[in-house]
Amino acid sequence: MNRIPVEEYARIIRDLLASLGERPAELSPIAMAAGRVTAEEVRSPIDLPTFRNSQMDGFAVRAADVSDAPVTLPLAGEIAAGAIDPEPLRPGTAVAIMTGAPVPSGADAVVPVEDTRRVGGGIEIQRGRAIGEFVREAGSDLPRGAALLPAGRRLAPRHLAALAAANLSEVAVRSRVRVAVISTGDELVAPGNPLGSGRLPDANGIALASAAADLGAEVVALELVGDEPGRLARVLDQAVARGAEFVITSGGISMGAHEPVRQLLEPLGATVGTVDMQPGGPQAHGRYRDVPVVCFPGNPVSSQLSFALFLAPLLREIAGMPPAVRAARPLAAALTSTPGRRQFLRGRLTADGAVQTVAGPGSHLVAALAAADVLIDVPADVAALPTGASVATVEL
Repeated sequence: MNRIPVEEYARIIRDLLASLGERPAELSPIAMAAGRVTAEEVRSPIDLPTFRNSQMDGFAVRAADVSDAPVTLPLAGEIAAGAIDPEPLRPGTAVAIMTGAPVPSGADAVVPVEDTRRVGGGIEIQRGRAIGEFVREAGSDLPRGAALLPAGRRLAPRHLAALAAANLSEVAVRSRVRVAVISTGDELVAPGNPLGSGRLPDANGIALASAAADLGAEVVALELVGDEPGRLARVLDQAVARGAEFVITSGGISMGAHEPVRQLLEPLGATVGTVDMQPGGPQAHGRYRDVPVVCFPGNPVSSQLSFALFLAPLLREIAGMPPAVRAARPLAAALTSTPGRRQFLRGRLTADGAVQTVAGPGSHLVAALAAADVLIDVPADVAALPTGASVATVEL
């Protein structure tokens, strides 16, 4: 793999992970289903609403009895929300009714409170109402058996509310993609631990794991190993035992003497090489015990950009999420780029819709990446672009 184009490498990774798209269904309690994707069409088992009820606090009447409003009707009682089998409404009377309460048989309209006035033991209806006004008929939102949600819908709170309203406590969803994330390097320590000389906090593990989880994956392992291939093999064995469907590694794929990912996986058939991009050129992929392994560089920016370009589109698709927004935007200021390698510069959108670079192109500038909200895609043959030039961007 010698300077392979970005789009070609994206296809290679998609082919490697093709089996991830065939998600079996599983039942999830609706209280835990936010962000999951429906595996099949959901039909309502009940009418929505389930019974004829009042849209307003007011008075249930026969429309014919109030057609000559103003008119005073005797008050025949009250129906609260939650009432069971209210008495039928007698002609020529009104009954006080609360929002959501069942409308009694014989009544065909509700007069809102603000259109009435108490008069002794009766109620003066000051404005007539037509048949059906402020009455919610059973099934008027959705009749029993009708489609409530389609297959492939990523569940948001409004969808969960509809499932609950249909008296469903669980829903069939696509199973989550199970991923293990492994950072490598003797120089790394878990964030929050003391930093000795030459030691760095591991930013890749949390970045890659949270990025995968944000796109619907289930992280079954998050591990930090050193530069010893045997230790990496043991951690990979554990990930496979935990049911990981694929593994993401960071670091250990360059040309140095201490490259555990390369040393372990290349003899097993993994491909290690360079993609035509900067940062993030070193890339590798292969299988370990038949589980796909996607291997990113160790520099934090390179690792995160690699995820955004090669894994995020596939995981978004599986999760039922729209693709990341890609758009041509004008440059807010001139930029320069190293010719000969396709650059992905970090950028920030301005109030007027333009984009400006954030810091430099270095693969170690993790704080600058945190300040960015788009990547600026600069072709390999471009050395400089003036203010106002149109550039391709993809939102992070």
